[in-house]
Amino acid sequence: MVEERLRLARELHDVVAHAMSVIAVQSGVGAHVANTQPKEARRSLAAIEATSRAALEELRRLLGVLRQEDEPQGDLAPAPGLANLDSLLAEVSKAGLAVKLQVNGTRPPLPAGVDLSAYRIVQEALTNVVKHAGPARAQVTIRYRDHDVTVEVIDDGRGAVTSASDGRVGTGHGLIGMRERVQVFGGDLQTGPCPGGGFRVAARLPLTAEQP
Repeated sequence: MVEERLRLARELHDVVAHAMSVIAVQSGVGAHVANTQPKEARRSLAAIEATSRAALEELRRLLGVLRQEDEPQGDLAPAPGLANLDSLLAEVSKAGLAVKLQVNGTRPPLPAGVDLSAYRIVQEALTNVVKHAGPARAQVTIRYRDHDVTVEVIDDGRGAVTSASDGRVGTGHGLIGMRERVQVFGGDLQTGPCPGGGFRVAARLPLTAEQP
C-alpha cells in the first residue's frame, strides 16, 4: 500500500508539474502579446486548453486507480508510453520549446512499467527545460537495444538559470522522481550541465528487470 501510494504520488507530481509549467509559460506569453499580437495570444490560449484537457484525462486515470473495487468505473485512458512522445513533443513545442526527436533501433515489446517510466523521465526533463532554461532548443534521443532502452534529453540552455531545487541540478523533486523510477528497474541515471552550456538527462532502463 505504501509503495502504491508513492508510485501514485510520483505520477501526480509529473502530470501536474508538466501541465502547470506549460500553462504558466503560455499564459505569460498570452498576457504579454494580448494587445499587440492577438493571433499569438489565441495560440497561447489554444495551447493552454489542449494541455489542460490532456492533464485532466491523466488525472482521471490516476484517480480511477484509487477508487474502491465496488465503485463503478468508466473507461480509463491507458498509461502513456514512448509511443506517445509525438504528442508530448507537440505540446511542449506549443509552449515555445524547439525540440527534435531521434529514435535509434527497433522498438521491442516494452514492459509497461519501463515504458511509462521512460516516458515520464522525458516528460520531466522537458518540463524542466520549459521552466528553467529560457529560450532553448532540446534534443530527445531514444535508443532501443536488446537488453535495455535509453532516453536522453539535451538542451542548449541559452539564458538558463538553474537552482538546486528545480530538478535540473541538486536534489529537487524532479530529479528524485527520475532516480526513483530508474532504481525500480535497476537502471542508471546521469544528469548534469553540458560542457558547452545547457543540461543533459540520460537514463538507462533494463528490459529484463523484475517488474515492481
